[in-house]
Amino acid sequence: MHTPDNPVPASSAGERRALLSLSLTMLLSSLGTSIANVALPTLITVFSASFQQVQWVVLSYLLAITTLIVSAGRLGDMFGRRPLLLGGVGLFTLASLLCSYPSLPLLIAARAMQGLGAALMMALSMAYVADIVPRERTGRAMGLLGTASAIGTAMGPSLGGLLIGSLGWQAIFAANVLLGLAVFCLLQRHLPAPATPRRAARSGYDYVGTALLSITLGAYALAMTLGRGDWGLRNNVLLGLALLAAALFVISQQRASAPLIKLSLLARPLLVAALVMSALVTSVVMATLVVGPFYLTHALGLSTTQLGLVMSAGPLVAACSGVPAGHLVDRFGARPMTLSGLLLMLAGSSGLALQPVTSGVPGYVLAIMITTAGYALFQAANNTQVMAGVAAEQRGLVSGLLNLSRNLGLITGTAAMGAVFAMASKAVALTASQPQATGSGMHITFAVAVLLIVLALLVGLRSRAPQMQTV
Repeated sequence: MHTPDNPVPASSAGERRALLSLSLTMLLSSLGTSIANVALPTLITVFSASFQQVQWVVLSYLLAITTLIVSAGRLGDMFGRRPLLLGGVGLFTLASLLCSYPSLPLLIAARAMQGLGAALMMALSMAYVADIVPRERTGRAMGLLGTASAIGTAMGPSLGGLLIGSLGWQAIFAANVLLGLAVFCLLQRHLPAPATPRRAARSGYDYVGTALLSITLGAYALAMTLGRGDWGLRNNVLLGLALLAAALFVISQQRASAPLIKLSLLARPLLVAALVMSALVTSVVMATLVVGPFYLTHALGLSTTQLGLVMSAGPLVAACSGVPAGHLVDRFGARPMTLSGLLLMLAGSSGLALQPVTSGVPGYVLAIMITTAGYALFQAANNTQVMAGVAAEQRGLVSGLLNLSRNLGLITGTAAMGAVFAMASKAVALTASQPQATGSGMHITFAVAVLLIVLALLVGLRSRAPQMQTV
């Protein structure tokens, strides 16, 4: 029986078209993250600005997603996923158009708008899967979304570099406008409509909780990203603000008549385990992106071109692994594949921690491929295990929490793993590091990564709840 909160089930052909549309939505949001990074050197020249100024082109996008993604998912549960998903794509497209105007303050503000649109797109695309795909095919659908996200991440730097080199920096945002319009049209045509109109209970929305959670996440993200590894008073103040806002958020959720997050939801072992594991393994994946370029350049002596080719190995493996990983999840079950993905990540990270510099690029690429394939399998299984057991009225919220844990892992991994590498390599200026010191830094960093994955495995082994159905 289909409730008013569920869309009309799609036919087999309609299901495929809807999934393709949702996958392109995930690709667009991940492309928005990665395509702007390559433009930072150009923006420094164009606007005669410092790196600290232009880095907000990236930070504003990341901060908007991190602070708003849980609220985006909750709003989708309350007011309907389809209209808010379409609104998110529309907002992302409009913001992309505004990004092309030659003003750095406007560019930063427009990127924050893009981040809000991307938060809606990411949270609601994953939530929509459980609405239109039968439970026995959820793994494949989650794998497809993961593949699309990986493709967007992988193609961002190369596509951005090509567009900037041939058409100028505005072209990267113009491309997002064209892709956004195409995705909007596909969603409008192929996403199934709700069975009955959803009542918008605006009076029940938790505005105080939303504000406190946004302050918590925004302050934490800023504490982890400002200073580029130079932790100081400002970072301590922001971290203190995050802790204070988090305490006030918990109190507000206990007292609210319609809380943003029911605290009883966070008492469910399966969900908590999934969130913890996701944050831990994403921190490890971030270590490959933070430490990898230094190791490949200073220890193995690769040129910039060679570095780009080697660094593309991970995203390409992720893009190729997503759908097969989903098939494995559907065939063998989500929990066994979650643990199998973690074991693959453990093997790959152990290889990075133990391999000698003499193993060169082949040894590094092999370890990265194993780690990334394990991550793709883990993501498909972990997301499937959680989303398949969530009641329709809370899928958006739980999807937002899963995406939030991933983002927090990315932020924390960047700061923590970068700090471990810097201390382990014993170099103030990494460009002056000797190959042996850089190699030592990588080995110690991935020894820490191994410990994080072991911790994730222990968490996964302890979580045995078969269902997480809410009421």
